[in-house]
Amino acid sequence: MSEVWVADNGDGTYRNPVLYADWSDPDIIRVGDDFYLTASSFNRVPGLPLLHSTDLVNWRIIGHALHRLPAGHATPRPGCGVWAPALRFHAGRFWICYPDPDHGIFLTTADDPAGPWSEPRLILPGRGLIDPCPLWDDDGRAYLVHAWARSRCGFNNRLTAYPMESDLTGPTGPGVLVVDGDAIPGCRTLEGPKWYRRDGWYWLFAPAGGVATGWQYALRSRRVFGPYEPRVVLAQAGTDVNGPHQGAWVDTPAGTDWFAHFQDLGAHGRVVHLQPMRWTADGWPEIGDHGAPVATHRKPAPGPADPVAPATGDTFEDGRPGPQWSWPANPGPGQVLPHPGAGLRLACRPGGDDLRRLPNVLGQRLPGPRLRAETGLRLDAPAGARAGLTVHGRTYAWIGLVNRPGGTYLTCRFAEAEGEAEQDAADPVAVPAGAGVRLAVTVTEPAVVRFAAEIGGERWECGPPFTATPGAWIGATLGLFATGPGGHADFDRFVVRPHR
Repeated sequence: MSEVWVADNGDGTYRNPVLYADWSDPDIIRVGDDFYLTASSFNRVPGLPLLHSTDLVNWRIIGHALHRLPAGHATPRPGCGVWAPALRFHAGRFWICYPDPDHGIFLTTADDPAGPWSEPRLILPGRGLIDPCPLWDDDGRAYLVHAWARSRCGFNNRLTAYPMESDLTGPTGPGVLVVDGDAIPGCRTLEGPKWYRRDGWYWLFAPAGGVATGWQYALRSRRVFGPYEPRVVLAQAGTDVNGPHQGAWVDTPAGTDWFAHFQDLGAHGRVVHLQPMRWTADGWPEIGDHGAPVATHRKPAPGPADPVAPATGDTFEDGRPGPQWSWPANPGPGQVLPHPGAGLRLACRPGGDDLRRLPNVLGQRLPGPRLRAETGLRLDAPAGARAGLTVHGRTYAWIGLVNRPGGTYLTCRFAEAEGEAEQDAADPVAVPAGAGVRLAVTVTEPAVVRFAAEIGGERWECGPPFTATPGAWIGATLGLFATGPGGHADFDRFVVRPHR
């Protein structure tokens, strides 16, 4: 278990964010006493992560619903892939509707949220369709609402809905504009709708105002296709929680209501907050403390005796990375190699020097505001190969080993501008042939990165600190990589701890 960030205070209360990592655009459902969460994954593979909780505060990763992206994702395509999904439980099955803004809206289903999930099916083709959410009405009829991406279709700030087949395999009629954000005073970038039914009302919970600066609407209507009446139900107010919006309303077995949403924290991505929610006398939801985010609160349910957080450290059991890891594109065969020892063996594959363009960088989300990650490395490869530990987004830096014709060198490099060639952060240090090194990275607020290494009992500091930056719609990535004309790199246990 990672202890970098623990949201459970151990006294029946929690602190926000409940997930201090890039679990972007969260959607949550309850099935019995269990809660399940999925999130957008963009160009990460595997995508559509599934997390489980019994109290909305302590979460574990249990799998992924999507194991490959469509053809065309053999190399990283930042900002593409899987945008905001919706998770639902209906007719004894789990359903995820998710958008690929370049292709349309897809559906995958499963009997068990841990998988296996069905092969994705395109149910509503179209460029610019994003943020879908299905609704099954009391009479059994099905509907689907979605938003629009200006970057793909030239407009946004609108929500469109379709009547659907009961199994969501396709629409049964034309789309209907159910909410025109341009007609709401002050509204811009209305998107991310989640659709619900309560006490004779149809409810759309939808964010507006942009990722880092927005707010949350609730919209209600007596008719499924509207008209819908809007009200702002969550905003930053006097707190330091910028842009609190886009998430899920969920209830507990005890009958209390909660709202989970994200906050954009730059290199740390879109972290997840949990807010209490109640219904006012005039029938509207009130989220947080009179519409403002709370920092701490009593927990929704007792939950586990010991705090739980999504895994970050890894022993690489059976030589495989755990579910916290992902690739920035569809992995090719043999990127992870079998080997007789403990740890992880990565193949050194050619592809150039820019880590942002390589599909074989194995990464995970930054798991908190202050952390230290360590691993050991040996490089068994010809000249031209290199391997190491990196933090990367639109810019990046790394520490590791490079094999040159004259020997092996401990190296630390960075690329501070998008497209900029790498530069040395410190003079390389010769390493005895066959020797291993221990690599370390610390991250402190605000996303300040420092690299160090230990070789032969001596500590080596890597130049000045580097400030991490986010990627395209995702936070910075903490990663391991191996590149070159052949050979392999061996990483031992990956250890992640809080940094004091």
